[in-house]
Amino acid sequence: MDSLKGKLLLASPTLEDPNFARSVVLVAEHTDEGAMGLVLNRPAELTVGESAPELEELVDAREPIYVGGPVQPNAVIVLAAFTDPGAAGLLISDDVGFLSAQLDIAESAAVTQRTRVFAGHAGWGPGQLDEEMEREDWIVESPRPDELFATEPEGLWSQVLTRKGGTFALVARMPVDPSLN
Repeated sequence: MDSLKGKLLLASPTLEDPNFARSVVLVAEHTDEGAMGLVLNRPAELTVGESAPELEELVDAREPIYVGGPVQPNAVIVLAAFTDPGAAGLLISDDVGFLSAQLDIAESAAVTQRTRVFAGHAGWGPGQLDEEMEREDWIVESPRPDELFATEPEGLWSQVLTRKGGTFALVARMPVDPSLN
């Protein structure tokens, strides 16, 4: 299977893992050795100021921390849109990637235009994501820049499916529990 790096994975309504129900995952890496991504639409109750005050120079203290996935939930990952993509620790697309551990906060602030803080990430072992794709657990779509830093992340799943059109637009309007419809 081709690499899904830089793509959005939208959870299919048939995906049963509660960690990913109606989630939108940005795939940061996808190789034969596995895959890694961030759930973009799960803001937490905690803010950057409450849980990662050392990042306040980079991210508004009132911004929520996002639950990036169930893997390493205490690890902090900063997704950023870079003015200098060469400064990224891992570049996901043209100008979006992860902060480099080599730069301090002030240096990072100087080379980024937008940032978002995540706790944890989504991860797949070798072949696992490919198997999930074969089962049609995920719907793949290319992201728009504004979707990576959505101002209303809770509606992102429906928004991207609606944009995709056709039967996906119908899926976007499905109730969480169709039996209650």
